[in-house]
Formats: sequence, structure tokens, C-alpha cells
Amino acid sequence: MHTAYIGFGSNIGNRLMYIHNAIRCLAETEGVTLQKVSSLYETAPIGYEPQPHFLNGVAAIRTRLTPQNVLHTLKSIETKVGRQTRRRWAPREIDLDVLLYADVCLCGPGLFIPHLEMHLRRFVLVPLDEIASGVVHPRLGVTVHTLLQQLKDDTAVNLKQDSSFYHKYPN
Repeated sequence: MHTAYIGFGSNIGNRLMYIHNAIRCLAETEGVTLQKVSSLYETAPIGYEPQPHFLNGVAAIRTRLTPQNVLHTLKSIETKVGRQTRRRWAPREIDLDVLLYADVCLCGPGLFIPHLEMHLRRFVLVPLDEIASGVVHPRLGVTVHTLLQQLKDDTAVNLKQDSSFYHKYPN
């Protein structure tokens, strides 16, 4: 079994519903045990057009699936939950990304672990720090907490007060 960290976000429609359904599907996946789910954070979008703010968070899982199978599972969950195909950086119902998978470093095709930009994104590091501050980034050799402290990105990441349904998941 390996520990992996999954970033999630939604910025259109019923964001809470999309996230809740995605986390539920992840928890129900054979070969995956949901360990922790961060609080939800509201964040400004990154992209090339005005669009609604995101709700973001991170889930920790234990899995016997390979990194490639985790990615395939996440893409299947996105489809099941209702993600529509749009251009890159467009608004999305749900987005699920493999951030870290044990201490694996993997490059392509279509899968980069650790996630290529996670160490540059406050909306990833804040919820990841909440549930796994001592985890070491396998390429950079420093903890998530240290990455967050050194981060130059000052984009607002605001705790969403109404994320109480996550308390039903183990933390």
C-alpha cells in the first residue's frame, strides 16, 4: 500500500456537490482507502479568462493501485461526477490531480509525479499542509510546510466555513 495525495477543485455549478460526489466515489473505489480530507478553500482561478472562484482541497489515500491506475481512476471519477470536456484552463465541474504518490518521481506520458506545479501553488499547498505538513517533496527534498513558508505566490486562499460534511471522513 502506498500513500498518495489527490488535489481536487470545482468552480462551476454546485461546487460542493461535485466535490462531495468525487470524494465519495474515491472512497468507494476498490483498492483505495480514504485517509484524510482537508478543509475546503475558496481561491481565485488561474487561467486566461474571467471565471468563478474555485473550491479546492486535498485528499490523502492509501492505495495498492499503480500511479497510472490512480490517474485512470481519477479521470473516470471526473466523468462519472459530470465533468464536461472543455479547453485547458476553462471552468470545470470537478478537477482531480495526483499531487504525490509515495516518494515516486515519474515523468509522462500524461502523468507527472510529483505534480509539476504543486510547489508553486498556494491553493495546493495550504490544504496539503493542513493534512500532511511533514511530507517531503521527493524532487525538492523539503517538506510541504517548508514549501508553503517559502512560497512567493500570495494569492488569497480562504477557508470555506461551510465544509462540515468532510467531518464524516477520517481525519
